[in-house]
Amino acid sequence: MKIAISSTGPDLSGPMDARFGRATGFVIYDTETGEHEYVDNEQNLTLPQGAGIQSAQNVAATGAKAVITGHAGPKAFKALEHGGIAMYLGQGGTVQEAVDAFKAGSLEVAQGPDKEGHW
Repeated sequence: MKIAISSTGPDLSGPMDARFGRATGFVIYDTETGEHEYVDNEQNLTLPQGAGIQSAQNVAATGAKAVITGHAGPKAFKALEHGGIAMYLGQGGTVQEAVDAFKAGSLEVAQGPDKEGHW
C-alpha cells in the first residue's frame, strides 16, 4: 500500500509538514517494498484557494490510499474522502516516525477535518 506523508523535503529523516494543502511536498512510501519517492507540491503553496483540493488530486495521482499529515481543512478532507483516501493526523516528528506509527497501527483514521479552511 502506498501512503503519502506531508513533508518539508524528500528525505525520510526530514520533518513532516504540519499542513496538507500547502505542504511543501509529499513523501510517497510503499509499505510493502519500503521504496519511497518525493512529489513536490510547490504549485499549491501560493494558491488563494483550492490548495487542499489540488493537493488531494496530486496525492490521488500517486496511487496512495492513505495520507498522514498534521492538519487538514474541510475541502481537503472531503476531496480525500471522495477519492477513497484515508487521512491520519500525525503529531509532527519526522516522516520516518510517521511511517513507523502507521505500520504499528498507532494512528487513527480522521473522522473529519481538524481546521477551518484558509489557515
